[in-house]
Amino acid sequence: MKFQLHSDYLPAGDQPNAIESLVAGLNNQMHEQTLLGVTGSGKTFTMANVIEHTQRPTLVVAHNKTLAAQLCAEFRQFFPENVVEYFVSYYDYYQPEAYMPRTDTYIEKEAQINDEIDRLRHAATQALLTRRDVIIVASVSCIYSLGSPEEYQANVLQIPLHSNMTRELIMHELLSMQFERTSGDLARGHFRVHGEVMEIMPINLEVIYRLEFENGQLLKMSELDALTRRHMRDSEELWLFPARHYMTAPSVLKKAVKGIRAEMTARVTELETQGKMLEAERLKRRTIYDLSMIEQTGFCSGIENYSRWFDGRKPGEPPFTLLDFFPEDFLTIIDESHVTLPQVRGMLAGDQARKQNLVEHGFRLPSAVDNRPLSYAEFDKRIGQRVYVSATPGEIELNQSDQIVEQIIRPTGLIDPEILVLPVSGTKGTPGQVDDLIPRIQERIAFGDRVLVTTLTKKMSEDLTEYLTDEGVKVAYLHSDIKTMDRVEVLSKFRNGVVDVIVGVNLLREGLDLPEVSLVAILDADKEGFLRSEMALIQTMGRAARNVRGQVVLYADKMTGSLNRAIAETNRRRTIQTAYNKKHKITPRSTTRDLSDIRGLFGGVPEDVDVSDVLNIELIAEPHEIKAVIQEKKYAMGKAAQDLDFETAALLRDEITVLEKEVKEKEKKRKK
Repeated sequence: MKFQLHSDYLPAGDQPNAIESLVAGLNNQMHEQTLLGVTGSGKTFTMANVIEHTQRPTLVVAHNKTLAAQLCAEFRQFFPENVVEYFVSYYDYYQPEAYMPRTDTYIEKEAQINDEIDRLRHAATQALLTRRDVIIVASVSCIYSLGSPEEYQANVLQIPLHSNMTRELIMHELLSMQFERTSGDLARGHFRVHGEVMEIMPINLEVIYRLEFENGQLLKMSELDALTRRHMRDSEELWLFPARHYMTAPSVLKKAVKGIRAEMTARVTELETQGKMLEAERLKRRTIYDLSMIEQTGFCSGIENYSRWFDGRKPGEPPFTLLDFFPEDFLTIIDESHVTLPQVRGMLAGDQARKQNLVEHGFRLPSAVDNRPLSYAEFDKRIGQRVYVSATPGEIELNQSDQIVEQIIRPTGLIDPEILVLPVSGTKGTPGQVDDLIPRIQERIAFGDRVLVTTLTKKMSEDLTEYLTDEGVKVAYLHSDIKTMDRVEVLSKFRNGVVDVIVGVNLLREGLDLPEVSLVAILDADKEGFLRSEMALIQTMGRAARNVRGQVVLYADKMTGSLNRAIAETNRRRTIQTAYNKKHKITPRSTTRDLSDIRGLFGGVPEDVDVSDVLNIELIAEPHEIKAVIQEKKYAMGKAAQDLDFETAALLRDEITVLEKEVKEKEKKRKK
């Protein structure tokens, strides 16, 4: 299928020119382009139009899971008939394997895998191998080792109806694809057999494939709803992909095991020669155990550390990643490139330092260092044509782009906020920054608007919140110590007017595109540094760019280079925007957003969910009634996760845990 964009509105403002310029650049083989789009200018809509015009599979890279989920949801709205998938790290919690020589402390790898995100990762790779109308929205986990796409595709199982494939042969194939056999409830990547009936749940879908045999011949294949077991459709052919991304042919497996064993022998000898007998014994014991598991099951915990041997790579060669699953002509979009590119650049160094410690002290073979993320140069080489998207592009984008396309005119006609620079320290007849701020806040509240205030430290944000509360202001603070669910609650109250002011250290990471905000106050704006750099200042000031009354107050006793540059750039944009509005007789209007859209910031938490009450459930129902509720909640949890509403799914998961505990306690009492 071709990409077909669906939208209730047409490109406006600078969007038509930006779309035309970017598409022309791609058609003229420009390697790198930058879309310099101000906050609220509709950069995602522009990129959706570029994708439709070019008709190329597309990778969109974002710098965190939350932003990636937002982008994925937006692209799914624009392309409902095409495939838009979500590829991020599948760990809810991850403690990497590490060794600290100074304290002789070994830290075992500890991870909690999010099953739904694992499913989405498989859905992404399978889509790339089967069609072209695919958009993958990914975090920087796309540069980490994933396994060979050739081996993954080579292990796909095709089951035609009325074929000569016996039940035993299909079982053997499924086991070789890392599916697990079970006699209980089916989960993804599992199958079960009862007599002449086999049921399989694929790794990428919450459905059950039911295969019915008679005298060894496959007579019927059907697809069932995983929860209700309702018959959905009959199938003439079934395609199943491997249950894991790391797949190896038997011949390659034997060769890899031989290579690993030879490397172990050489490394153990080397350690013993150096007098490191403990390290040699440790390495030998672990490697022999892993090899035993690989030979018996084709898999072991930490198998990715041996990936070089399975992939047939030479020492130092880059691993296979998600990028290798794309066709050669794919397009790459780097969102918020000023943050994403430095993140990509910094991944390898930290990983290698940790791995070298493990290798040096006998916890891993030297080949483990080749289970790594791509270097920046390797990433750069693999992504081909790309478009950087940012309101504040960094040096890489500005210096290397073949063209920089500006998207300064917003479809709403909004201009960048007015900027005031006022003193931090009070003098005789002049209030200090906090005393000046309070009446400005009260003025905005009178209009029904909201206010954002940024401080330099967490302590200051908490102290200022307490002070403003004493002054009668409805205020809350946000910083990195606040849990995700609590941030959702604060932001919901903020949008609904329960809270009028949010105080924080770095409100950029919250993704706050809130049209109710008409005032942004930056305290201690003259303290040059990361939080007060030109880039950070422009991004923070943009939080007030969605309201027609938008204003920014910078409290500074001296003008720094960053302040001068940020103000100059904002004024340049204001001049262009004002002239455009005057020429086209446009009256600026504030952005509007339904209040429920706050859910989109953190994956879809409903407004009416009271997080504090989730775990305080008291039940008087019978066990069989509770089990029915559990099944319903499991279905709802799967649906929420499918829609990328991971926070809702997490809440439902916690409720299910409580309900299952309640069932066990009731059944235990009955037995007594």
